Amino acid sequence: MMKNVSLFITIVAMVISCNKRPVEKPENLIPRDKMVDVIYDLSVLDALKSQRPIYLEQNNINPRTFVFEKYKIDSLQFAKSDQYYASDLTEYKKMYDEVSHRLEERKKEADKALEKQGLQPPSDPDAPMVR
Repeated sequence: MMKNVSLFITIVAMVISCNKRPVEKPENLIPRDKMVDVIYDLSVLDALKSQRPIYLEQNNINPRTFVFEKYKIDSLQFAKSDQYYASDLTEYKKMYDEVSHRLEERKKEADKALEKQGLQPPSDPDAPMVR
C-alpha cells in the first residue's frame, strides 16, 4: 500500500512539473512570432547549406551569423529564448509545426514557379532540373 502511495505521489509530481515552465523567462526573450521567423530562416539556410553549400560559400555566408544579424539578436539571446520556449513542449511543437507549414507552402510556391518556366521540380534535391 505504501509503495502505491509513493508511486502515485511521484506520478502526480511529474505531471505537475511537466505543466510548469522550469526555465525562467529571460530578460531579453525573443518574442514568439519573431522566434518562429528566426527558426524558419535558420531552417531554410541550413537546408541550403547541406544541399547547395557552394551558394553560401561563394557569398561567404554563415547561416547563423546572417540570421542573427538580420533579426538583430545574438547567439546567447537565441539560445536562452530557445531553451525557454523548449521548456513548454506543447508550445514548442506548435512553433515547429508553424515552421514546417511555412516550409511546405514555400516549396509549393517554388514548384509552381519552376513549372511555369517549363522545369519539373526535382524529386531528389540533388538531381538537376529537367526541361
